[in-house]
Amino acid sequence: MNIVLVGYRGAGKSTVGRLLAKRLCMRYVCMDAEIIKSMNMDTSEIVQKYGWDKFREIESELAKELTWLDGIIIDTGGGVIERRENIDYLRQNTVVFWLQASVETILSRIKDCTARPALTAGKTFLEEVSDVLAVREPKYRSAAHHQINTDGSDPNQEVEAIARIWESLPPEKRTPAGSQEAGEFTFLKKVVLG
Repeated sequence: MNIVLVGYRGAGKSTVGRLLAKRLCMRYVCMDAEIIKSMNMDTSEIVQKYGWDKFREIESELAKELTWLDGIIIDTGGGVIERRENIDYLRQNTVVFWLQASVETILSRIKDCTARPALTAGKTFLEEVSDVLAVREPKYRSAAHHQINTDGSDPNQEVEAIARIWESLPPEKRTPAGSQEAGEFTFLKKVVLG
């Protein structure tokens, strides 16, 4: 079984995911990093060259592939919940945690980040985060089995909260039959190349 972290950019998925992987001795997989590595270009370049729709197609292919693995912590991109099929894929063989943060917290964490292109045109950064978060929050809520608030908390506390929930599951729930162990996986660029 896997752990999936969903939430807006800046909610703490990467920090919590890496710490949680160490705490639970599981493999950490960042979906955005896998896409960047596979495409050999950063997110801004992918979106500029192919558009957001193509980026979301690549993201869906990766979400589908990750459902066949076991024993991993999946750090999803903030927009993974924009496509219902992604959540359908990621809820298979997983426990989904929504790392929730306020607009103010998110802005303070990502204000200097220029690695991601804008999601909306002609809006201030505050307006964009507020508007996009308002649309996404119900999707995060419906996708998640558990919600962890990351406003003003220590990432280690969030890790321990998730670990307690994970460790409270019966062992057979954490290791279902039929999945591959968390070894190397090959993520193909067929969506873009096709």
